[in-house]
Amino acid sequence: MPGTRSDLTRLRITLTAFFALDGFIFAGWVVRIPAIKEQTGASASSLGLALLGVSAGAVITMMLTGRLCHRYGNHQVTVVCAVLLSLSVSLPPLTHSPLTLGLVLLVFGAAYGGINVAFNSAAVDLVRAMRRPIMPSFHAAFSLGGMVGAGLGGLVAGVLTPTQHLFGLTLIGLLVTALVGRSLLRLQPPTPAAPSTLPTPPAHPTHPDDSPKQEPTPRRLTPRTRGLVFTFGLIALCTAFGEGALADWSALHLEQDLDATAGAAAIGYSCFALAMTAGRLSGTRLLERLGRTRTLVSGGTTAAAGMLLGALAPTLWAAVLGFVITGLGLANLFPVAVERAGTLAGPDGVAIASTLGYGGMLLGPPAIGFMADWYSLPAALTSVAVLAAVAALTGFLTRHAAEG
Repeated sequence: MPGTRSDLTRLRITLTAFFALDGFIFAGWVVRIPAIKEQTGASASSLGLALLGVSAGAVITMMLTGRLCHRYGNHQVTVVCAVLLSLSVSLPPLTHSPLTLGLVLLVFGAAYGGINVAFNSAAVDLVRAMRRPIMPSFHAAFSLGGMVGAGLGGLVAGVLTPTQHLFGLTLIGLLVTALVGRSLLRLQPPTPAAPSTLPTPPAHPTHPDDSPKQEPTPRRLTPRTRGLVFTFGLIALCTAFGEGALADWSALHLEQDLDATAGAAAIGYSCFALAMTAGRLSGTRLLERLGRTRTLVSGGTTAAAGMLLGALAPTLWAAVLGFVITGLGLANLFPVAVERAGTLAGPDGVAIASTLGYGGMLLGPPAIGFMADWYSLPAALTSVAVLAAVAALTGFLTRHAAEG
């Protein structure tokens, strides 16, 4: 089993590649949605129903994947799901009705949900073995992969048809999986070893709640453990709610409420996404200095303050600054929540927290829409601040959850 520094480093690089590939493929699909809408002749409402196929496939598969990981192993399931994800992304351009689009998106969503549970579970094992809070670095790779996928998609949109573009993603995905997957399959999942056999801990002081003695072996899903896992899932839900809400409503808020041009309005979400990526790239160092509890509390509090500014600011650039602060605050909440859930209950914990988090991303946009109809869009966006504050409070209340 991998236990030396080189083995663990190799496993970290391999998992990072799969996180980046997942973000790259998903973003490549997203940028072609308008073309697929035109091709299938879908109305806005029928397209929305078809897109629910991604969500439904992911949510259904996430819980099943936890069991598959127990039976076959995180690494094996990651590789299989990567192959399925790469193949299924080429299917949407082959459809010619909203119904068939929804059906193939069920398959795509199943692969997407499955790989997310599998490689997050593998990452949790690696975090425990390395005794370093490196989970945010994997999610930063996902964000970077998404930015590259979206940027490349924008560049080729005027040159390649959706069929050519997404088939190209299939080839890239299969090639990366073939190259990196062999390495992943050769490496056995790490298990915590005696301190003398583990890599040297960071030279600077580590916060008490990151110490090795508080990295317990995953427990069985007793009622108490399940309750703790659901609590960390609540933090993931609160975080993902904000991500989904800003993805769908930030540009409209800037354009409708602050009279921004369409180009300037698009900058708001771009700045938020860049701030999320930067926050995750620095997440390991932040966790080593502050610890998980302080990171959750400070991140949730920062996001709440930033979102209040973003929602209620009277000027465009003040609102954009608020989005940046929100992105920095939210950046590490989801990775920490999933890692804590996985530490407590293994792949089952990752599956539960991921399902709740994904549910939050689905809940955010329509919830904001309903509240905007009832009140106003700025008032609706303050719900992101409220849930970020809930995440901070929950992080504080669960500060002893991993202590056995």
